[in-house]
Amino acid sequence: MQIYLDYSATTPTRKEAIAVMQTILTQQWGNPSSLHEWGKRAATVVEQARIQVACLINAATPESIVFTSGGTEANNLAIMGVARLYTVPRHIIISSVEHSAISETARLLEIWGWEVTRLDVDTKGKVNPLDLKAALRHNTVLVSIIYGQSEVGTVQPIAELGKIARSHGALFHTDAVQAAGRLGIDVQELPVDLLSLASHKIYGPQGVGALYVRPGVELMPLLCGGGQEMGLRSGTQAVPIIAGFGVAAELIAEELPKETPRLIQLRDRAFDQLAEIPGLIPTGDTCDRLPHHVSLCLEYADGEKLSGKTLVKQLNLAGIGISAGAACHSGKLSPSPILLAMGYSEKAALGGIRITLGRDTTEADIDWTTMVLKQVLKRLTPDLSIIKR
Repeated sequence: MQIYLDYSATTPTRKEAIAVMQTILTQQWGNPSSLHEWGKRAATVVEQARIQVACLINAATPESIVFTSGGTEANNLAIMGVARLYTVPRHIIISSVEHSAISETARLLEIWGWEVTRLDVDTKGKVNPLDLKAALRHNTVLVSIIYGQSEVGTVQPIAELGKIARSHGALFHTDAVQAAGRLGIDVQELPVDLLSLASHKIYGPQGVGALYVRPGVELMPLLCGGGQEMGLRSGTQAVPIIAGFGVAAELIAEELPKETPRLIQLRDRAFDQLAEIPGLIPTGDTCDRLPHHVSLCLEYADGEKLSGKTLVKQLNLAGIGISAGAACHSGKLSPSPILLAMGYSEKAALGGIRITLGRDTTEADIDWTTMVLKQVLKRLTPDLSIIKR
C-alpha cells in the first residue's frame, strides 16, 4: 500500500490538465507573440488560461494575472517589483513565518539598505493586527503576509491586515500558494494589491504560477526582453503548462464547495486519532487553519535518534509520504525557523511533521497512517512508554 500525504509540497497533475497539455504540444505549439495563425492559436490558449486563473480568485480583469514560473517567482516579482520602483531604500513589513521566497528576498533587500520589520506571531503562528498597525512607518511601501502557512497550516486574518496596510497607504501582498483552491478567495472583496499562486499546488503542472496585480498597481519587471505578460514578465510563454494551469484552476474552483468540507472532515479525523499520543502536539491554529493541513511536533525530539525527519523516513519505509519541518544543511539537522518563531524549544522544533491531504485521500488512508505512526513511535521510544495502547 502506498499513501501520498504531502499535497502541500506538490499535487499530482490531473488527467484533464495532462490531456490539454498534450493537445497544445502536438497541435497548438506556436509562439503566442507571432502574428501568423500558429501564433494566434497559441495566444488564444494563453488568454483562455488567464481567464480561468482569474476566475479562481474572482479577479475583475484577466489582464491582472501575470504568468510566472511558479510561486517563488511570483513572490519575488511582488517584493522586488515594488522595491525597484524606488531609488532610495524604504521600509517593508513581513511576518516571521513567511515562506523562504519572501524571507530570503527581504534579506536581500536589507543588504541593499532597505529596512525590514518581521512581525512576531503567537504560539499558533498568527500575526496580531495591532502589531502591524504599530510597525507601519512613514516610509513603509509594502506589507507582505502569508495567507496560509505551509508548515503549520495557520490562516492569517488577511482581510484585517490588508485593510490596515491600505489605510496607511502601503501596498499589501499575500502569498496564497497554499490557500488558493482550498479556501474561497475573492480579490474584489479582499484588500490585497498583489497575490501569488502556483499551479502545482492545485493539481496543475509544475513550472508555472501567477501573480495577481490589482489594476493601477505599478511594478518594475525582474526580466527585460520582449515585454510579454503586460511588460512584467518578458520571455516566450510556456503555452502547454499555462494551459494545464488554467484547466486545473477552473476544475478546482468548481470542486471547492464540496471538496473543502470533505478535507476538513479528514483533517479533523487525523487530529482526533493522534490526540491520544502524549508528547505529539498539534501545531498551528486549530480553528483558522488550512482545510487539508495536519501538523504536529514531538516535544521530546532529540535531533539524533528521534526527529521529524526520522518519522518521515520511517513512514516512507511503510509506503506513506509525509514531510518534516526541520531542515538538513550539510548533514546537520536544523530546527524549524517557523516553530522557533512560534515559541517552541529547539528540540521541539526538530520534531515537526506535516501531513497534508488531497483529492485522493480517503478515511482509510488516514486510519492506516495514524496507526503506522503510533507503531513507529512505540518502536522508537520503548523506554518512554508514551504511547497508549
